[in-house]
Amino acid sequence: QVTLVESGGGSVQAGGSLRLSCAASGFTFSTYDMGWFRQAPGKERDGVAVINSRGTTNYAGSVQGRFTISKDNAKNTLYLQMNSLKPEDTAMYYCAGKSWFSNSPLLLPHVYNSWGQGTQVTVSS
Repeated sequence: QVTLVESGGGSVQAGGSLRLSCAASGFTFSTYDMGWFRQAPGKERDGVAVINSRGTTNYAGSVQGRFTISKDNAKNTLYLQMNSLKPEDTAMYYCAGKSWFSNSPLLLPHVYNSWGQGTQVTVSS
């Protein structure tokens, strides 16, 4: 079955960097659209960055220019490089995937049907 396992979260001061990884198994990773989503306490889950199977990316406005999503199909791994972190980036970060292709990658959590357990990112001021 589809398995997604996130890692790389932690605590960092504002202005710092983290790189999240998502190890995928149980499906043909290269054919899936993938994404990173986050959820802060008391808030809805929001799209952060997504990448379709052809490598087209899409970012939330709040992270544009600071975060970079990438994937290594040979390693079945999705990444999120996060730079210039802000306290408002504090959240649980989730990796997700969907088997159907979107020419313009979608930041909508409800269209992704496979999810990891999440990794916590905490940014202090």
